[in-house]
Amino acid sequence: MRRVGALLRRYGFDVLIAITAIEIALEVALRYGAPNGPTTPRWFAVLASALIVVPLLARRRFPFAAPAAVWVLAAALSFVDGRLLGFTTTASVAGLVAAFLLGNLRDARLGRVGLAVVIGGPALVIYNDPSHSPGDLVFLPVSFVIGWLAGYALRVRATQAEEAEDRATGAERERTSAARIAVAEERARIARELHDVVAHAVSVMVLQVGAVRHRLPPALDEDKDALMDVEKAGRAALTEMRRLLGAMHDGEDVDLAPQPGLDSLDDLVERVSRAGLPVRLQVEGDAVPLSRAVDLSAYRIVQEGLTNALKHAKASRADVTVRYDPEDLELEVRDDGVGASSNDGLGHGLVGIQERVKIYGGEMSAGPGQGGGFVLNARLPLDGRRS
Repeated sequence: MRRVGALLRRYGFDVLIAITAIEIALEVALRYGAPNGPTTPRWFAVLASALIVVPLLARRRFPFAAPAAVWVLAAALSFVDGRLLGFTTTASVAGLVAAFLLGNLRDARLGRVGLAVVIGGPALVIYNDPSHSPGDLVFLPVSFVIGWLAGYALRVRATQAEEAEDRATGAERERTSAARIAVAEERARIARELHDVVAHAVSVMVLQVGAVRHRLPPALDEDKDALMDVEKAGRAALTEMRRLLGAMHDGEDVDLAPQPGLDSLDDLVERVSRAGLPVRLQVEGDAVPLSRAVDLSAYRIVQEGLTNALKHAKASRADVTVRYDPEDLELEVRDDGVGASSNDGLGHGLVGIQERVKIYGGEMSAGPGQGGGFVLNARLPLDGRRS
């Protein structure tokens, strides 16, 4: 059935053209000899009238020439026998189809030429018909112009639909690209932040190893050498980390300030409130010591939520909730605004935060709240907290 449907869609119109040609030939053959009928021989009238629609079979290869040839042949035939085409009504249907195809051309210039053909062709056919009336020279060409206008309107609508689809595709491509950039930037930012965390830990280890090495008695020279190797490896690791950090910054200024954590939320809330967005901070549960990575990420999540509420959500207030569960740290930023500014409901900053949460094995959701406003909720596992 699918194959039959595909064949009908591709060749169905060609079949109709062939049927139309046969019908025109039969109409001329059966009515030949009637009053005001053709003056040419029967065989010529039948063959010529049927051949007028044949050029439509080449409409795919020649979208302009094929329908235009219908009217060119009709006009030429009217000089041979002015009564032939006016004698058959089926030929008018073929003329309307040709006019529609000329109006439906994608090339606007050829479409205008086709309009001239649609006006001039019928006018010549009617003018060469001895039985025509003065009104026929106006009204009959106008009827074919209506067919041209129908094709033109359909072409305009199809063009607008294609342009809208292209714009939607381009916008989706831009959103996808922007999301990828946001994820890449957030990953780079996380890497720079983790450099401080890891570098601090390695530095402490190197110092402790050096202190132990200096306190060992001379009798333990082999142990001193082993600790010396550990100390050198640690310093080499720090050197490589600094080199990688410089490459990641790529000429940017390195922020040497201490990385913030949840203990800096009061300062963040105060800054946002001074910027024009009143914020209420609420801490639930018993606070536990967090690893520096989780602590920093939690701060960044709240920071992005408040930034989004301040810059994009048009909010008048915001509530921040930090909830310590036995196994998770839950963060919620709720405002009374409209949420993220991107069409998919997730701003580029939130896309980066989502990547940060994903890296630490957590979960995040962002969207309209049940009572209105916008809610950012994130849950981070406490597997990395300090003992």
